[in-house]
Amino acid sequence: MSASQRLALFAILIGAVSVSGATPQAPPQGVTYTSPGGTRLRLILDDTNIGGEIALGEMMFPANSDSGDHRHEATEIFYVISGELQHIVNGNTELLKAGMSGFVKPPDLVRHKVGPEGPAKVVVIWMPGAEAKRITSRWKREP
Repeated sequence: MSASQRLALFAILIGAVSVSGATPQAPPQGVTYTSPGGTRLRLILDDTNIGGEIALGEMMFPANSDSGDHRHEATEIFYVISGELQHIVNGNTELLKAGMSGFVKPPDLVRHKVGPEGPAKVVVIWMPGAEAKRITSRWKREP
């Protein structure tokens, strides 16, 4: 990843964190997808605008959600903006709260859960970025 790409990614991450409680002045970037379980992903950077090295999105896990056990074909990094997310990797549970991060890498077995106090809002990064395309191929694109 070039220095300008790293700088752009950093700016987006800082912006996502600093405006988490504020009303945005411009329409949000990206394309939004919804999983069958109701998790929403606003995909901000992907192969359409930054290439295949990395993908960046904002996810909203609803209350009482459970992703089920699954594996990714890429490294997945979460940064929690608000709420709490149970991040279960290879049977080890970590409760991620606002300001905390967690990750998984192939071939880790992962599960994401949010309790009744939800939702949980996170920034997600996939490296390589093709993982975003694989995930969203099974989700509904919002108009």
